[in-house]
Amino acid sequence: MIKRVLAALLALSIAAPSALARTPADPAAAFGVRESIRSIALSPDGRMLAYVEPAAGQGAVLYTVDLAGGGVARPATRADGLEQRLGGCDFVAARRLVCQIFVVGRFEGQEHIRTVSRMVALDADGANVQVLAARNNANEHYQRFWGGRIIDQLPATDGQVLMIQQFIPSDRTGSRVGSRAEGVGVVRVDTRTLRMSTVEQPNGDAAGFITDGRGNVRMMLMRPLNDSTGNVSNRIGIRYRRAGSNDWESFGTYEIDPITGRARSGAFPVAIDPQLDAAYVFEKLDGRDALYRVALDGSMRRELVASHPSVDIDGLIRIGRSNRVVGVSFATERRVGNYFDPELRRLAEQLHRALPNLPMIDFVDASEDESKLLIRAGSDSDPGRYYLYDRATRQLNELMLVRPELENVPLASVRPVNYRAADGTMIPGYLTLPPGSSGRGLPAIVMPHGGPGSRDEWGFDWLAQYFAHRGFAVLQPNFRGSAGYGDAWYQQNGFRSWRTAIGDVNDAGRWLVSEGIADPSKLAIVGWSYGGYAALQANVLDPALFRAAVAIAPVTDLQLTRTENGAGRAARDFVGSGPHVREGSPAQNAAAIRAPVLMFHGTLDRNVGVRQSRLMRDQLREAGRPAELVEFEGLDHQLEDSAARTRLLRDSDAFLRRTLGIQ
Repeated sequence: MIKRVLAALLALSIAAPSALARTPADPAAAFGVRESIRSIALSPDGRMLAYVEPAAGQGAVLYTVDLAGGGVARPATRADGLEQRLGGCDFVAARRLVCQIFVVGRFEGQEHIRTVSRMVALDADGANVQVLAARNNANEHYQRFWGGRIIDQLPATDGQVLMIQQFIPSDRTGSRVGSRAEGVGVVRVDTRTLRMSTVEQPNGDAAGFITDGRGNVRMMLMRPLNDSTGNVSNRIGIRYRRAGSNDWESFGTYEIDPITGRARSGAFPVAIDPQLDAAYVFEKLDGRDALYRVALDGSMRRELVASHPSVDIDGLIRIGRSNRVVGVSFATERRVGNYFDPELRRLAEQLHRALPNLPMIDFVDASEDESKLLIRAGSDSDPGRYYLYDRATRQLNELMLVRPELENVPLASVRPVNYRAADGTMIPGYLTLPPGSSGRGLPAIVMPHGGPGSRDEWGFDWLAQYFAHRGFAVLQPNFRGSAGYGDAWYQQNGFRSWRTAIGDVNDAGRWLVSEGIADPSKLAIVGWSYGGYAALQANVLDPALFRAAVAIAPVTDLQLTRTENGAGRAARDFVGSGPHVREGSPAQNAAAIRAPVLMFHGTLDRNVGVRQSRLMRDQLREAGRPAELVEFEGLDHQLEDSAARTRLLRDSDAFLRRTLGIQ
């Protein structure tokens, strides 16, 4: 439960956590509950906190707290999770917020699952609600579909923002009509009155814009260009403006991976530094993402900001309402933050000394003058806690816990490991052993990550920690096909290069056995999304290795993935064509699978349709193999429902214990 009264906490220094360990009465419920904070923000004056807390089902409530006026959390708005869901919320003024409201479902006249969103502004007490996707007052023949996206909070203003909007001409009844003027543009909106003005006229060639955080639009991303055959390619054009100019100039192009969103080649712009008059771009260096700074004064002068010989530079560290870039982050065995800003670098070092057991420290938000900082700190065995730091008084005060249900529950340490694949390649991964375990002869789980354009990192993982709590050793491999290690490691992605990726996953299981960690008769595999695909396909590749498989929202048929839910060219290109489509599909090779299979899937999954699991169940049963499927009505890919996640954990644990013969 989030602490409702914060005033007393703010007057105290950090209290040491209780040393009294406890065991939750219902472990599945304690680990399965959603994080207590969906999003959290600090007001520009540093006097107010706003956070979104999960409610029943997929519901959520926005609470606001006047830190200087009693510290009592009060509800400002809520969403039931059925008709609408509440996303993140941010302050745009001292007492004014903007939140994302979205709906997932099949809409009238549409066959496929879609997500529709709106941006909604409201006061901290819930008053003066304004839907920012209202009709354009300047031209009633335009209606702006979707909710737009805020690209600049205009720190020097009070409640005004710049938003990217898609303009689609309509007649007075709201019906769409054709026009050359339709496209993507930028509007300046007063979130209190909806008074607006056009900053960038709608441009049919534009796909997005980047500002300098001070209200100046400096870069425009273009729609994909046609390739030599006349088909739409994945190559994006970029234009930029010099400071003080309205003229667009060519910046270059980049080719985007439509699934991962990362650049395959070229310079991918992510931010602009107004003081240096330069753009930060990600670009390949020796096959790995590096960060460069490119001057916007017309010289196009480039300098390398950060690179690493083993992993991608994959994140910017930003702070404040202007999203000021203050550093970069990357993940080796653990995620590392390198700060450009010397004051924040010193502060980060001080925080690490003050919180030695919480090495994962992030600056979540800041007041406009950056005198007050909202900080999240955690570790592999601490789900995380939020602090408020006052730079003037040098006080650091704990506000709330990310997972209060697990406070004082003994959690497992996570250890980076490397194991040898069949071809001799060393594969990195993370091993989680039950607290207090000797690490010998245990029931064990290989848990491949989703994606496949993703990777596991050192830190708290509720799935791995639950199974460790229940006595399992858990190994999370970053198999070839994972992102973060450069192009050579990513290969062609985990579907096209499935034999290598799944081979690495299976070698993780063999390593657990060879090291004596796993009892070979009690070895299982559990995965979500692509990890669910890997859990199934691993049993096709080596039917004798795993004794049970749990697949959550799994891909099971690659041909179906190429066509389901209105999949476009991006999905078809990602999966590819050829023999691997059938050979790499668990549903097409169900007869090879010997292990009992348990699957879970939401019926409104827009990433991987529930048809995938239904097909797998039917194919397994037709082949005479044991298979169960639990469907969660109305839930999507992430199963954002505490009751559903609790059942997932409880049923998975019971299934594994029954199948593996664990008492």
